[in-house]
Order: sequence, then C-alpha cells, then structure tokens
Amino acid sequence: MPTLPEDPSSLISEDDRDGATRRLQEAYAEGHISHQALDEGLHQVLSARTNSELAAPLASLPAEKAPTTSTIAAASGRIRRRGAWQVPRILKVASEFGKVHLDLSRAVIEYPEVDIELQLGTGRAKITVPRDAVVDVGDLHTGWKDVRYRFRPPSRPGGPRIRITGAMGFGRLRIRHARR
Repeated sequence: MPTLPEDPSSLISEDDRDGATRRLQEAYAEGHISHQALDEGLHQVLSARTNSELAAPLASLPAEKAPTTSTIAAASGRIRRRGAWQVPRILKVASEFGKVHLDLSRAVIEYPEVDIELQLGTGRAKITVPRDAVVDVGDLHTGWKDVRYRFRPPSRPGGPRIRITGAMGFGRLRIRHARR
C-alpha cells in the first residue's frame, strides 16, 4: 500500500523541537517526571517529525506557566533597572524623551528566552546583558541611528536568549555583555 505524503503544515520546526525539549527538562527539574521518563520523552521528541508525534511525550506534563509581561513607561525622565531585579518573560519599555538603562547582568532571569520590546522616541538606551547571553536584534527598527552591538559568542552554553524588538526614533541603542 503506498504511503500518503505528509501534510507540510503538520511538520514541526526546530523551534517546536527545542520548546518540547525545554518543557521535558523543566518537568524533570521540578520533579514531575522520572529520569527514565525524561530519557524516553527526549527520544520521542528528537525523533518526532509531526505535531502529533511531538504532542505524545508532552501530554502527561503539567501545563506550562503563563509567560509574565511587564510594562515600564515614562514620557520623559529616566528608566533604570539594575541589581537583582526580576526580569519578566516579556518586558515592554516605552519612553518618549528620556534615557533607558536596563542592566540584566545581575538580574534574576527565570526564563530561557526573554523578549524586550522597545518603543523609544528621541532618548538613548543602554542594555547590559549577562556574559553568556545570546542577543537577537533582528526585529528592532531604528529610525535615525543604528544599534551599537558587537556580537560575542557565549562563554558557556545555557545562557538566556534575549530578543530585542520594537521601534526607535532618533535615539541610539547600545548593547554590551557584562564583563563578569
């Protein structure tokens, strides 16, 4: 009997596979599944080709935590976060005229991915990321000046992925990795 071609919409992407792997690892770390169940689940996830094959090892896991979203906004003045502050999964920062300084080098980052959405007018922004972070600025739209960021390979694997999106008017964004 001939096999039917697979529906391309049901095929999974690498992001889907990575997300399923992360969910299994989190469930194991939180004590929801055994080491054997983790091994079996990872084998199923890594060999899955379709959404239905990917869903099977995730079916018995507890529901994922809803991502947290926070908004920081100021018409003018400074927005500054530094020290051991809690970084939400999605951080929206809006400033029309002021300066923005986000220091994530000592921040508490619970999520493997953090989205920072900037909506800046004429002010400058500076973001300090952890030394082992991977930064993506591909979806950030700048109006006047380019982003100042020198790619630096992570010093060790497992750092957070920080995706910076949004729009900037006349200001400049400077991103740097922490030295320690």
